[in-house]
Amino acid sequence: MTIRFFIRSLMIGVPVGVTFLDCVGYVARVEGVSMQPALNPDENISDYVFLSRWAIRDLNVKRGDIISLVSPKDPDTKIIKRVVALQGDVVSTIGYKKPFVRVPEGHCWVEGDHTGNSLDSNYFGPVSLGLMNARATYIVWPPARWQKLNSTLPRQRWPIALGKATTSSQSQ
Repeated sequence: MTIRFFIRSLMIGVPVGVTFLDCVGYVARVEGVSMQPALNPDENISDYVFLSRWAIRDLNVKRGDIISLVSPKDPDTKIIKRVVALQGDVVSTIGYKKPFVRVPEGHCWVEGDHTGNSLDSNYFGPVSLGLMNARATYIVWPPARWQKLNSTLPRQRWPIALGKATTSSQSQ
């Protein structure tokens, strides 16, 4: 291998790799118990998920999607939560300052699956869609947990009233 070949490979490989990570997606470790049982069911072993940036390129998200987003309370922290409600939906809150909230335009309501052990919209309110980074699509590690992550929302967390953003594919 010559130095020229090595430099040429770097000049091609680095931009391709950066573009992939920036536009398509990346693998990330999930920490904490807020998304149990869907993620990290055994708190001693962390799940690694594929986060697809491509899946939300048009801020296209639906109820039940698990998304990665910038924490509204700490911009240096990324969190992973499930989308419970979309703009215009009315959601029943759990411990929020209001018992019911209509999600404003350009926002969504996110919650951890492990109710009571999650800092989510019940703590900080509706979240701007602009804070979304990616949608979790697969568990890629550990091998015993390889699976596609489905966009299912528990019946008890369905919005009370659906907003105008509702389509048949979103009302799962």
